[in-house]
Amino acid sequence: MGKNIVITNNPLVKSKYQDEISLEYYDIGYLELLMKVRDKVHLGYKLLTHPLSSSVKPNETPYKTIIISENSSLDADSLLIIENSILTTKKFLKDIAVSNWEDKILEDFQVVDLSIIEPAINKIL
Repeated sequence: MGKNIVITNNPLVKSKYQDEISLEYYDIGYLELLMKVRDKVHLGYKLLTHPLSSSVKPNETPYKTIIISENSSLDADSLLIIENSILTTKKFLKDIAVSNWEDKILEDFQVVDLSIIEPAINKIL
């Protein structure tokens, strides 16, 4: 398996791990982040964490962190998972868009995302 990369739009994940692991931070929405990951999968990366992990729905939080790994070729399973995750996210966002949250609530969502991804990050450190 190749180099692992954390892809996130969560500033808390960025500040905690940017000096410890290869990390790409994007100041974009949930759906746009999934599309960035899809682009990486097309370039030969493999998903190490599921894009829709946890019971937090895509329209309930603006933050997501996903771990991928360099792969020698296109991983069909990763492509299927990320494409289906994008379709699911679009469905959720169509039904109910993400609210315009106050800063304190956004900070809480950052903590939730961090707590979901942290065990996986600790396994690859």
